[in-house]
Amino acid sequence: MMRRSFITSLAAAVAGGLLLGLSSLSLPAADWPMFRGAQNLQGIAGGRLPARLDLLWSFKTGGAVKSSAAIVGGSVFIGSEDGLVYSLALATGRTNWTFKTGAAIESSPLVLDGRVFIGSGDAFAYALDAKTGKRLWKYETGDKILGAPNWTKSADGKSNWVLFGSYDFKLHCLDAATGKSNWVYETGNYINGAPAVDRGVTVFGGCDAMLHVISVKDGTQVKEIEAGAYVAGSAALVDGRAYFGHYENAYQCIDLAKGTNIWTYKERAFPYFSSPAVTPDRVVFGGRDKRLHCVRRDNGDVLWTFGTRGKVDSSPVVCDGKVIVGSEDGRLYLMSLADGKELWNYEIGQGLTASPAVADGRVIIGSEDGSVYCFGVKAK
Repeated sequence: MMRRSFITSLAAAVAGGLLLGLSSLSLPAADWPMFRGAQNLQGIAGGRLPARLDLLWSFKTGGAVKSSAAIVGGSVFIGSEDGLVYSLALATGRTNWTFKTGAAIESSPLVLDGRVFIGSGDAFAYALDAKTGKRLWKYETGDKILGAPNWTKSADGKSNWVLFGSYDFKLHCLDAATGKSNWVYETGNYINGAPAVDRGVTVFGGCDAMLHVISVKDGTQVKEIEAGAYVAGSAALVDGRAYFGHYENAYQCIDLAKGTNIWTYKERAFPYFSSPAVTPDRVVFGGRDKRLHCVRRDNGDVLWTFGTRGKVDSSPVVCDGKVIVGSEDGRLYLMSLADGKELWNYEIGQGLTASPAVADGRVIIGSEDGSVYCFGVKAK
């Protein structure tokens, strides 16, 4: 049986945190079109987020939900390990449509120009009509696709391209309209995370323990930077710097132009799978030490940590001076960005390895119990 507990902090702490979440790259409040919200994977949501949330609805799928949702135009898009892509009504959780792939889905969807792009464990990337779920094209890679896709404009600016990393060791760049390959970049091992896109490059890590900086124009290597260990999550790109964690218990900030390390945060001997949320002065990320970490963006010095009862592979989202994140202890947590004090939590019961999606004052997250949950404020 589900159990809710609410812990209210001082109003001053909440108010003090409001300015900390502001970013020039935050999204309109009503949309969260992809993993981490935007192409640079910064993890910042626009709009307001209440300090207390209610469960508005839940929807049961046929498998664990490790995919993170996209929210566009009043619909929620998400994958499940039952092999289905779901489109649900944001207001009610009712099914708009489903689409069946050939294997479990961990990839998170990208919604762009009326299309849903998603990868599957069947080694295919799919493009679906966002309104109907009709398959528009599919593209075969050499192995499963676990990470989320991203997108960029073509070199001439006339069309959109989508980027998928695969366990075939390759990053694939496809034409969004046709699914035809534009270029392929091969690495030395599996690609787990999503490629980040900013300033004409895409940046991603993988099991080859390298941070790859690739030109989106033609797929040529701009730079290859030693990460120190394999990178299971995704990097965030802000102001020419990449922020990411790796398996050898460290979080790093890299200057992409110079290819040099600016700072390294290393506290306990636990790896990092969580992707960061990056504000103007802070970087927030989860760890397998069962904690959420908040450090200074300029030098990596710790500002606060928040302890949960399970691993935090979920990637946090910052919205309205607050941080929301899931934990494998089965709880969804909301805390103050200013000081890390807990504002609210909800006990789902099964692990939350998926990352929250935040739009229009609502939070969507999937659970390993096979359900998708929507939180917000109930109408009085």
